[in-house]
Amino acid sequence: MTISTSSSRKASPATALWLATFGLVTMTAMSAIIHEAAKVAPVGQLVFWRSFIALGPIVIYLLVRGELATAVRTKYPRKHLVRGLLGCAVMMFNFVALAYLSVGLATAISYLAPILSICAAMVFLRERPNALVIVGVVLGLAGIVLMLFPALLGAELRDGTLIGVAAGLAMAATNALSRVQVKDLTRTDPPASIALSFAVICSIVGLATAAFGWAELDGITLALLISAGLLGGMGHVLMTEAVARAPVALLAGYEYTGIIWAFLFDFALLGIALDGWAISGAVVVVGAAVLVAYGQGRLTAKPA
Repeated sequence: MTISTSSSRKASPATALWLATFGLVTMTAMSAIIHEAAKVAPVGQLVFWRSFIALGPIVIYLLVRGELATAVRTKYPRKHLVRGLLGCAVMMFNFVALAYLSVGLATAISYLAPILSICAAMVFLRERPNALVIVGVVLGLAGIVLMLFPALLGAELRDGTLIGVAAGLAMAATNALSRVQVKDLTRTDPPASIALSFAVICSIVGLATAAFGWAELDGITLALLISAGLLGGMGHVLMTEAVARAPVALLAGYEYTGIIWAFLFDFALLGIALDGWAISGAVVVVGAAVLVAYGQGRLTAKPA
C-alpha cells in the first residue's frame, strides 16, 4: 500500500509505530478469520464480504478527513480498473493460500513480493541489483524450499500444502505487479481514490462469482465474514495514519514484525503448532525480505 504523507498530521514516530502495531494485529486477525471462514465459503464469496464490508470504515474515514469528494474523482478510470483487478487477484490468491496453509506460513510467503519484483526487474528490465540484494533473493527461495521440505517428501501432499504454497507464490508475484500499478497511480491520483476504487472493484468481482454458486452461510460464518471486512477496513485506516506520521524507512522494516503476530494467532487462537521446517523457512524468508529492502535502500532512505 502506497500512501502519501499529509501535511495536516504532525510527524510522530512513536505514534506511528503504535498505529502500525494495531494495524498489523488487525490485518493478521482478519487473515485468521479468513482461514476459518474458508472452510465454509468459496473464495469469491470471501472476497465480496471482505471488500464490501470494508467500504464502511473506509468511507467513514474519508468523510472524517474531508477527502471523499476527492476520492471519487479521477481522470484515469482505466488505470484504477487495472489496479483494482490486480489487487483483486492478489486477494483471491491470498485467500486460497489461507485456506490451505496456516496464517504464519501464508504471511511469510507474502513477503516474497519484493523479492519476486527484483527477479522480474532482472529479467524484463535488465536491472543489475547489488550483491546484497542477490543474496536476499537466493535466501528467499531457500526459505520456501525449507517450508516445502515435508511436502516434497510426500508427507503432507494430501493436506493441500503444495496448493497453498502455489497460491501464495502467485499472490506474491501478482502483488509485485500491483505495487508497480499503485506507484504509477499515485503520480496522478490521491491514495484515498485508489483505496476506494480498489474496494468497489473487488466487491463487484466478488459479487459476480455468485453465479458459480455461493455457500449458504450460518450465523457464525456470516459474523466471521462481516468481522473480516470490518478488520480489513480498519487495518487500512490504521496503516494509512501510521505512514502519514513517520518516514517510510521506519515502517518498511517494522512491517516484517507481522510474522510474529501471525504465528501467535496460529498458536493461541487456531491451535496450529508449526514444525521446525516451517518456522525455519519463515524466518529465512522474512530475513531475506529485510535484506532485499536494505539492499534497495528502503530501510536507510532519508525522509523527504
